[in-house]
Amino acid sequence: MDVIDKIRRKAAVQLKTIVLPEYKDERTIEASNIIEKEGIAKALLLSEERISKQDKERYIEEFYGLHKSKVADINEVRKMFNDPLYYAAMMVREGKADGFVAGAAHTTPDVGRAAIRCLGVSERIGIACSCFIMAVPDCEYGVKGTFVFADCGIIPEPNPRQLACIAVTSAELAVKVLDLVPRVALLSYSTKGSAKGKNIDKIVEALGAAREMAPDLLVDGELQVDAAIVPEVAEIKYPESPVGGNANVLIFPSLEAGNISYKLVQRLSNARALGPLILGLNKPCSDLSRGCSIEDIVDCVAVTAIRAQ
Repeated sequence: MDVIDKIRRKAAVQLKTIVLPEYKDERTIEASNIIEKEGIAKALLLSEERISKQDKERYIEEFYGLHKSKVADINEVRKMFNDPLYYAAMMVREGKADGFVAGAAHTTPDVGRAAIRCLGVSERIGIACSCFIMAVPDCEYGVKGTFVFADCGIIPEPNPRQLACIAVTSAELAVKVLDLVPRVALLSYSTKGSAKGKNIDKIVEALGAAREMAPDLLVDGELQVDAAIVPEVAEIKYPESPVGGNANVLIFPSLEAGNISYKLVQRLSNARALGPLILGLNKPCSDLSRGCSIEDIVDCVAVTAIRAQ
């Protein structure tokens, strides 16, 4: 797919070091070989011999200092660092690596907790969330089938402010990684008052917050998905929308809706789904589905590398 090739080429322009802590996973091992061979990034497969005992102890003490109000004692932290995921995240925090990618052998909550605790949440965004880059073959919608879906991995029931933050940071990723002009749709079962309810009120409030955060952003809601991405439907339902029919960043009202939607699109259309790409942190990282392919790992590393450039 053209978008995947573009991502790999863009990552290769300025090589970044991306840590892969799941060194026992066969897919991860093969992905690291491809990444190095194609010059996409510097893939650091974090095997046991690459873990410095001195650095590990220093990371444990630093982590305990950051979170001692939430952990029983430093021995609890030592148990956490038996998983190299935390060592990898602290390497990124310290600047010894530019990002990390994991999730082939960890759940999303595992990766998310390590990322948030070690990298910290950006003060500007104020939340950690996630998105997927979706590349749908033979698709006329979005940008030749390219979309950003959010949040599909972290926040179960985002409030209006959180939805606005998800919209803004997802749009920023679309610009940084895909070189797109983001057209953001806050999705719902209603289009501009065609239905009523507290869930729709939430979307309306989120729209106001997003426009306040990013006045130049092309964003609209509430929109049904057909009004968001199909020009003919948008012309009927809400022709005044600045994004109607041409949206390429789709913001879902809940994690449930987002997760179901990305997996349906992925499986029914043979789409590539890159992510969850974790947003809103001080340093870039990416989660993976445990059902990921070798190519998924390669491309998530490429995206993470671009975000670090």
